Amino acid sequence: MLVYAVLHITNPSGGLGSLDALPVALVVLVIGLSLGGTTGYAINPARDLGPRLMHTLLPLHNKGHSDWNYAWIPVLGPIIGGLVAALIYRGAL
Repeated sequence: MLVYAVLHITNPSGGLGSLDALPVALVVLVIGLSLGGTTGYAINPARDLGPRLMHTLLPLHNKGHSDWNYAWIPVLGPIIGGLVAALIYRGAL
């Protein structure tokens, strides 16, 4: 959703000048407000991968499983989603 919205907002021939980042920031805010409660603001893969890696490496008492079977989803999901959004925007899909 983020890549698709940014591709529609940005215009290479002109724009808002120094305020070009404002609509993109508002899109990030709207995505976070609408999906943040259920997905934990899962726009950035580092929000999942970094803590999961530290949980695995640190010697914590009574720690559970780090669930590495799920770790590829927050990393590859945004990449695949961005590629699909770009293809939809260009009319290839």
